[in-house]
Amino acid sequence: MSSSSLSLKRRSLLIGCGALVLMSDRALAAPAAPRRLSLRNQHTGETFEGPYRDASGPLPDAMADLSKLLRDHRANKEGPIDVGTLDFLADILEAVGQSKATILSAFRTPETNAMLAARSLGVAEHSQHLLGRALDITLPSRLPDAHRSALELKRGGVGWYPRSHFLHIDTGPLRSWEMFGQNLDGLFAPGIRGARPRTVSQRMQLHRALARRQLLGRR
Repeated sequence: MSSSSLSLKRRSLLIGCGALVLMSDRALAAPAAPRRLSLRNQHTGETFEGPYRDASGPLPDAMADLSKLLRDHRANKEGPIDVGTLDFLADILEAVGQSKATILSAFRTPETNAMLAARSLGVAEHSQHLLGRALDITLPSRLPDAHRSALELKRGGVGWYPRSHFLHIDTGPLRSWEMFGQNLDGLFAPGIRGARPRTVSQRMQLHRALARRQLLGRR
């Protein structure tokens, strides 16, 4: 079978699998070898491990599995899959020698995004999460190195949340930001200065609490 026939068949299978797959110009470049990812959803415990694309394009079965893994778990709705964002993550992991990533947030429905935006300063009203082009991740180690690598790749947006121990990446416009990375000690309540949350969930809760406290202090 010719490569063009294989690509056509692959496109037909992608349509049949029900996942809306987005392919940017960068993502259309054929990889030299199959690209792989090992992911775990922090909220559902679901995992994905294996190749997600090869020289002919995205793998239909993998796209279907990833659409489920990266869904809005609050609304239980699947969204589009941007292969360029997956490539962005795969390149970051390769750059820092990490084989696995934990997904904290991926696709969001407008309702979920509005709810999160009302709770936290770090959520954009027109977030790339709404388009399936953003991932919030954490790694077992070398997360600060992953942040630097993401900036060096210059693929899109990079948000760094060191106190909450996670990294935002997206394939939207090129930009970067850091949320409350320094001078936070004064925001801790008396008696818990320097306390370190033990889990990712606790870190994210602390981040939201600190954001609200800082906002109230400016009023």
